[in-house]
Amino acid sequence: MPLPSISTLDLASLGGSPDDVAALLAGVLDSAMDAVITTDEQQNIVLFNRAAEKIFGWPRHEILRQPLEKLIPARFRAAHPGQVRRFGQARVTSRKMGALNVVYGVRASGEEFPMDASISQLDTPRGKLYTVILRDITERLRAEQEQARLAARLAGLLDSAMDAIITVDESQRIVLYNRAAEKTFGWPSQQALGRTLEFLMPDRFRAGHAEHVRRFATTGITSRRMGDGTVLYGKRSSGEEFPMEASISQLDTGEGTLFTVILRDISERVRAQEELSQFAAEAHAIREGEKSRIARELHDELAQSLTALKMDTIWLRDHAAEEPASAVAKLTQMVAMLDTTVAATRRIAADLRPLLLDDLGLQPAIEWLANNFTQRSGVPCEVNVDEDIELQEPYATAVFRIVQESLANVAKHAAATEVSVLVARTPQAVVLEVADNGRGFDTDAPRKPLSLGLMGLRERAHLLKGTANIESDPGRGTRIEVRIPVRDEGEAQ
Repeated sequence: MPLPSISTLDLASLGGSPDDVAALLAGVLDSAMDAVITTDEQQNIVLFNRAAEKIFGWPRHEILRQPLEKLIPARFRAAHPGQVRRFGQARVTSRKMGALNVVYGVRASGEEFPMDASISQLDTPRGKLYTVILRDITERLRAEQEQARLAARLAGLLDSAMDAIITVDESQRIVLYNRAAEKTFGWPSQQALGRTLEFLMPDRFRAGHAEHVRRFATTGITSRRMGDGTVLYGKRSSGEEFPMEASISQLDTGEGTLFTVILRDISERVRAQEELSQFAAEAHAIREGEKSRIARELHDELAQSLTALKMDTIWLRDHAAEEPASAVAKLTQMVAMLDTTVAATRRIAADLRPLLLDDLGLQPAIEWLANNFTQRSGVPCEVNVDEDIELQEPYATAVFRIVQESLANVAKHAAATEVSVLVARTPQAVVLEVADNGRGFDTDAPRKPLSLGLMGLRERAHLLKGTANIESDPGRGTRIEVRIPVRDEGEAQ
């Protein structure tokens, strides 16, 4: 027999002669998929099955009677005898080997590889036999490491996402909570994981949430937007509610269905939409007010003057021949009234569209604005405009209107004693600045109802892809700076 130690086993129960049973056991061992290695008390190899040959790369005839340490990496050899001795002294007959059940072997080529191993001992008349059953787990560990790398990469991607990503299990407990979710809701991951999703919702929405998720789970749809076009609301750790848009998806796993919600804080967008709606309403009210003002001026000044002139003309028709002296006086009055009417007509037209802007250009138009402001308010206005500045439409009108509205705001609210206007041209933009030394205001304070104010300035700039920066200190005045990108006429489009 090549394996004489087998004959020491109790083989009677298997039937047949000891040699037949030993041959049967040898065949069974050689058909095993795991490596089976048996050593004697001196740790010399006495059994080495076919799977062991394949795993370690040693043919059986070269490894039998060799010390087991030939199959152990050099760094583990010194500790191995003591570990086997302690196991031999223990009362257990078998156990797993290695920390976390992973040990390492070395192939005939010198390559090390990880193994899953268990060891057993058997007392025989010829001494103890130690049998190790080994499985090469190189591919498994490689797959686990790749899975860990993918998981780390996925975690990195999730944490780099700009939107909040939250995954819950079937009981609505949070199992994934990325960095953007921490920033959005204000709760750190360690406080959010394991809690139910409801704590991120305002109280008034919690009752219906579970039913919404249950209905979604039964649809068979893998993902959809949440809210049916309406705005959803979340709740920060501070208790503040905020609007958000969201989508939900579901994934069936071996541990149950997972629901993932991707959320985006749309507070700024909603605020901008509300401000835009308010601005549109205010702008409409202002347009209607302007129409009413122009109608009043046309009625009170032009229409009344024309009516008076008509009456004077009828008087002249009826009395000119009889009262020549009175007719001359009447004509003098009519000429004065016509001068007043012409001036009113020009003023109304200038308010609607200054002819100076079309006829002479931006610099004279702004100087006219400043002079008109000084005449009406009594506040001196220093003007500094590039003499050679030339702007095409719609830029020229935008700059003119922004200066006009800024000066109107100064006249109404600032109580200033000095105002300055600067308009300069750079290669990429036109820059204008209106500054005063008036009472100033709190830029964060709510705007007055039906006042175009700062919103109008910003909107005019934004329509041309520009920016409006407004600085003001109560008691120290206000400074408005607007930059509007403008290409040179010769610049390639």
